[in-house]
Amino acid sequence: MALKYHQGRCSASKSVVFSTTLLIVSLLLHLETVHATTFIVGDSSGWDFSVGNWTNGKKFKAGDILIFNYDPSDHNVVVVDRNGYNSCTSAATSIIHSSGHDQVKLSKGRHYFMCSIPSHCDAGLKIALNAS
Repeated sequence: MALKYHQGRCSASKSVVFSTTLLIVSLLLHLETVHATTFIVGDSSGWDFSVGNWTNGKKFKAGDILIFNYDPSDHNVVVVDRNGYNSCTSAATSIIHSSGHDQVKLSKGRHYFMCSIPSHCDAGLKIALNAS
């Protein structure tokens, strides 16, 4: 009988350890989400020709959200690579956002965005940033 009681306590202890571990992992995942920052690209001006220096002084992290606000009849947001950013061209595989209120979650690394309306990117409607 004593052996059965001891096994029950051991099983209960394993349950407590498992539950505690699950709680800690859940809290850590929640903290990652809580620390994400939402940025409105261009601040109150939104996604327009004045965004050129908008990234200056900002620190971006993986998980942060960029919100692009603009009039969809005037602009769009295209995710491009470095070459597309430098040449103001998008590839057939580029992701194009056109809702006027686009949200992009950043992953770790370099990110490049531009407007593909003719001459807009050349006029400065593009940003590049690094998320740590």
